Amino acid sequence: MQLNRSFIFLLAALLVTVFASCERRSGSGIPFVPVNYQLTVSNPEFADLLAIGGWVYIGGGSRGIIVYRFSPDEFRAYDRHCTFLVEDDCRVSMDNTDIFAVDNTCCSSKFLIVDGAPTEGPAAIGLQQYNTSFNGNILQIFN
Repeated sequence: MQLNRSFIFLLAALLVTVFASCERRSGSGIPFVPVNYQLTVSNPEFADLLAIGGWVYIGGGSRGIIVYRFSPDEFRAYDRHCTFLVEDDCRVSMDNTDIFAVDNTCCSSKFLIVDGAPTEGPAAIGLQQYNTSFNGNILQIFN
C-alpha cells in the first residue's frame, strides 16, 4: 500500500513538472496566443487602413499586432514580438518610412512590412504572421 502511494505521488509530481515546463510556441518561437480579432476598416479608429500601405497597431497576440493594408483586398497582420532573443520580450514598431518594423530597444533588427522578412540585424526569422480574411469592410485576424 505504501509503495502504491509513493508511486502515485511521484507520477503526479512528474506530470506537474512536465506540464508546467511546456509552453506552446509558434514556428518563430513566439509564444502561442489565440488571436480572433475583427475590425471594421471604415471605423475612424482604423482610417489609416483605408489606403494601400496604411497600417495600425491593435492589441492582441504576444506583444500587440501590426495590421498592414497590402492591396485593395488583402491585409497582413504580424505579431510585434521580435523574433530575435524571443525570451527578451522585445517589440517592433513601424519606422518613419512606413516600410519597416524595427526593434529599436533590443537588437535593431528590421523587418519588411510587406512580408515580415528580416532585412537587417541579427534576427533570422520573420515576424509571426496571422491569417486575415476581408469581406470589403470587415477584417478578421486569426490563427
